[in-house]
Amino acid sequence: MLAATATVPAYAADPSGGTHWSPLSVSSAGDCPFPAKVVSATPWALQRVLLDQLWQNGTVTGKGVTVAVIDTGVDNSNPQLADKVVNGGSLLVDKNNNNQKVPGDGTTDTVGHGTKVAGIIAARHRDGIGFVGLAPDAMIYSIRQNDDAGSGDVGTLIQAIYAAVQAHVQVINISQDVRGTTDNGAFGGSDDLRRAVEAAEAQNVVVVAASGNDGQEGPTYPAAYPTVLAVGASDRNNERASFSEYGDFVKVAAPGVDMLSTVPVGGQCVDNGTSFATPYVAAVAALLRGEHPDWTARQIRARIEQTAQRTERGPNKYIGWGVVDPVKAVTDTAPPADAAVPDSPVQLAGAPIRPQPLGLGETQADRDRRTATYVLASAALAVALIFGATVVLRDHRRRRAL
Repeated sequence: MLAATATVPAYAADPSGGTHWSPLSVSSAGDCPFPAKVVSATPWALQRVLLDQLWQNGTVTGKGVTVAVIDTGVDNSNPQLADKVVNGGSLLVDKNNNNQKVPGDGTTDTVGHGTKVAGIIAARHRDGIGFVGLAPDAMIYSIRQNDDAGSGDVGTLIQAIYAAVQAHVQVINISQDVRGTTDNGAFGGSDDLRRAVEAAEAQNVVVVAASGNDGQEGPTYPAAYPTVLAVGASDRNNERASFSEYGDFVKVAAPGVDMLSTVPVGGQCVDNGTSFATPYVAAVAALLRGEHPDWTARQIRARIEQTAQRTERGPNKYIGWGVVDPVKAVTDTAPPADAAVPDSPVQLAGAPIRPQPLGLGETQADRDRRTATYVLASAALAVALIFGATVVLRDHRRRRAL
């Protein structure tokens, strides 16, 4: 039985034999054995979504859209992912064995991380299982680029991004991150990585990336590049999860705590991390791409940001524009925009406010007089009733005497 490894730094040499490439971290935490048990309950992150509204009765399900998952591979033997995974190959090499290719391909996942990511995007519905992907008719293009042995780095991530673009995917999910090693945020391969995500943008590919799990403030990459939709993790209260990296670079947040998803071979398992918030957003991007094939990548990012559930008028450094609202993002009828904008401030009515005259309140003397009046009136009424009853009784006796 194998288990997923959390937050693994990965080092490797530049394939050209030159510059040292910077480390990557897999943005998750937890221990998921596989195969796992089948979970019949619906996970909390899906309980909040009206799936019929999201999918618009089966017309908006991600059909025709392919999402690249650049990760540890995606095991398509899980029944919820069977026939949904396109093998994009493997970039893994064994550094301890002359950089020989590691056995396996894009459908090999010995870690489980990539399979969980893919499930949140596109797991199909099956009877008796409460979990389903947000874009259940989307396809997954799996590139095995990292593992729990540190076989991936920025250099292979760059290769994977270009490969995904060449495969004509519409969305790229990157549940990994790297931190700058200098004051200006630079790191080995930083310029090349920025150019790679810009090349994806030029081909109208939506790139979604995790903010990371250090729980600290500071940019991570590729999430912090302007053309990338940076995703932090939120909890059940729609607040930043304690482990989620934060800063002005975060664009939105999505559920990342107790996230149920598919694991290799079969079953589902719960895990935590920005790794699993990111595919939640990538799935929404896939739904929007399927619904609006003519929109630019920038417009899709802006729609997701604009329709997020906000805690204030504009973005903040903890959850960005807010927690992603899948249904609102898909059903909003506003024309596409190139950027999200803050909500308008509350406006008072246009007519001037005119003060009304104030009356003096009732004094104690007024209340005493009113009470006395009620008492006298009640007493008079009682006397009248008694007198009337006496007269009636007297007349009745007289009639009987006759």
